[in-house]
Amino acid sequence: MVSGKSQTGGLDMWFQTLMVSGEKGRSGKEGPILSGWKDLPLELLMRVVSLTDDPRMIIVASGVCTGWRDALCFGVTNLSFAWCNLNMNNLVQSLVPKFTKLEVLSLRQNRPQLEDSGVEAVASNCHELKDLDLSRSFRLSDRSLYALADGCPHLTRLNISGCSEFSDSALMHLTACCNKLKYLNLCGCVSAASDRALQAIGQNCNQLQSLNLGWCESVSDKGVICLASGCPDLRAVDLCGCILITDESVIALANGCPRLRSLGLYYCQNITDRAMYSLANSRVRSKRGPTVRKSTDEKEGLANLNISQCTALTPPAVQAVCDSFPGLHTCPDRHSLIISGCLSLTSVHCACAVQAHRAGRGIVPTNHAY
Repeated sequence: MVSGKSQTGGLDMWFQTLMVSGEKGRSGKEGPILSGWKDLPLELLMRVVSLTDDPRMIIVASGVCTGWRDALCFGVTNLSFAWCNLNMNNLVQSLVPKFTKLEVLSLRQNRPQLEDSGVEAVASNCHELKDLDLSRSFRLSDRSLYALADGCPHLTRLNISGCSEFSDSALMHLTACCNKLKYLNLCGCVSAASDRALQAIGQNCNQLQSLNLGWCESVSDKGVICLASGCPDLRAVDLCGCILITDESVIALANGCPRLRSLGLYYCQNITDRAMYSLANSRVRSKRGPTVRKSTDEKEGLANLNISQCTALTPPAVQAVCDSFPGLHTCPDRHSLIISGCLSLTSVHCACAVQAHRAGRGIVPTNHAY
């Protein structure tokens, strides 16, 4: 819980510092005299609160006086309860109805506290919410997703990683109502992240840019193909631990998502060289004009690729990907092509290592950062 005494003491100390600074800068000019925190102009109050590192300060400050409470409740758009280790659900139900202008809200937990009633309070009062973090909310059920779908249609970022009790039906309903989603984290949502859900995401969320499906073991090629077809603006896709996917998923992403920058395939052991060559060829196809030249622009194309434990891959195929995307690096200081557990790929090297070798500054190293 919040320690009001210590936080109020901090406010008083800040006020004294402010007064001293004000007196030093005063050059005989008359102006309003601040006798206490309650006299602080509301614009300055919002500025002071925005500079604090402790998210609890907003809650403490709202209890100083009614003027501050009203100003903060109307002006605060970003709030975090991630610091709360006890009774988060009660605190959320008590405070959230006062902060109706919230756009960013973090309810991330180290241990399960939040319940459906807390999320329903958020959905009932924070209709302008755009960014919500519910990660590790193990007690939540489909009630929460249905409430968010009805009350928070402007969501663009949603993190429900680790929420294993959600069903794919509830997630499908959410995506139909919250079709502005750009960032969606479903890592560990083993029941919600199904092929049916991915089909719904592809149909409803064509602005989606980032999707984490880590360890959603029921996801198959069917769902990923629908996703790639309906979400061409995808920049980051994490399929780590999705053991059912094959080359077809990677080919669909390579062909349908030209802005893809990050792809996680850790432990996807059905992936073969065919998928790698498809990624490499997608780089060539994305170049326009009669003459195709290898680009050195690291701001385009893949910049992160995790193929750890993809043991079926061979060096020529992975090297082709590395050569096609200058943003992929095997060198330790810029490690973005992750191949741990693939001992056969130690001969694969990024362009900067090869250039250093050609310039006579050294030899191409045989060890990689794993």
